[in-house]
Amino acid sequence: MLAIRSKLANKLGAINVAKKAFFSSEIDHLSANGGFNFELTEDQKEYQQLSRKFAVEEIIPRAAHYDKTGEYPWDLIKKAFDLGLMNTHIPQKYGGLGLSNFDGCLITEELAYGCTGVSTAIEANSLGQAPVILAGNDEQKKKYLSRMVEPGQEKPLMSAYCVTEPVAGSDVAGIKTRAEKKGDEYVLNGQKMWITNGGYANWYFVLARTNSDPKCPASKAFTGFIVEADSKGVIKGRKEWNMGQRASDTRGITFEDVRVPKENVLGAEGAGFKIAMGAFDLTRPPVAAGAVGLARRAFEEAKKYAVERKTMGKLIAEHQAVAFLLAEMAIGIESARLCYQKAAWQIDRGERNTYLASIAKALGGDVANKCATDAVQIFGGNGFNTEYPVEKLMRDAKIYQIYEGTAQIQRLIISRELLSAK
Repeated sequence: MLAIRSKLANKLGAINVAKKAFFSSEIDHLSANGGFNFELTEDQKEYQQLSRKFAVEEIIPRAAHYDKTGEYPWDLIKKAFDLGLMNTHIPQKYGGLGLSNFDGCLITEELAYGCTGVSTAIEANSLGQAPVILAGNDEQKKKYLSRMVEPGQEKPLMSAYCVTEPVAGSDVAGIKTRAEKKGDEYVLNGQKMWITNGGYANWYFVLARTNSDPKCPASKAFTGFIVEADSKGVIKGRKEWNMGQRASDTRGITFEDVRVPKENVLGAEGAGFKIAMGAFDLTRPPVAAGAVGLARRAFEEAKKYAVERKTMGKLIAEHQAVAFLLAEMAIGIESARLCYQKAAWQIDRGERNTYLASIAKALGGDVANKCATDAVQIFGGNGFNTEYPVEKLMRDAKIYQIYEGTAQIQRLIISRELLSAK
């Protein structure tokens, strides 16, 4: 009998240990072995809390100023740099933190909660760097990634992703910028448009056509280049005054007979289209995370207002019409967050995440716009006024359905992935 009790006690003890592991923060060890888990690690919680504190204490008090003036938020960018909240994906080998895509998404959601114009300026560095991280050789990474994280910078170095053109946005294959090889150099000519950080970048990723045959497929016709921003022939256009996200610097960049050494070709000649599109698999989850951050801000502002404002003798939150708007916001935010987190998790595992990244981007953009619009509705006439925060959120939200692939392009990608799946 004692032997049976002892054996039973050992079994119960093992079960209790498993329960404790399952329901405690130790679950991340199980997750590493393939377990299903929603618990953040202690490091991830610290990143999240740090970026949340920065958003509330530093970004929000300054957001309205940058929205009205359109000034580039150097002071906030410098503080974010000093705190380690930007350039997070640069591998440790090249001086960076080497954080995962998932980790970066946690940070981006919090920064976007403060102001998506500021967070876009910060996150655009990751977009510019993504092709180099994805396809750069060791020398290119040492030269162009390491400089981005050098300590003691008076102003952090920025980078930019130059693909979109005045007549080629969603139609990337329609790019007109050309690069002609002459000896050990390429001569670059063309114009790019809507380039985030264009006026302040230290270097650009530029996609240009290197095969003049119009019948050549996009997968072989384009080449990616790293171009120093101070190269002769680089002309920076005026800052565009946009509907929203005005803290972000957006402008056209013209290349007139810009000479680029062959050492600055990313991957190989003709591989540019694949590299440029592959970068989106890395950056669309963080963009979706930014959309969720904006949506969450709209929800919290609306909720706070709804439990303070009274009409018809009671709080407007007690009216079912308003309560249901808040419920719909919560549904969208929770769903969009799960989507971007799964897309980030997948790419961190080394898996192709094109399908999930596009779902996350499409849903995140739609949710951000719906939450911002509904927040304005809950605020009523006050929501239409610039003295209240939600009108800015509504203006800022729209771009999430446009940049890094429109809402319609995401659906095109999703449908192609569905129909081509085996």
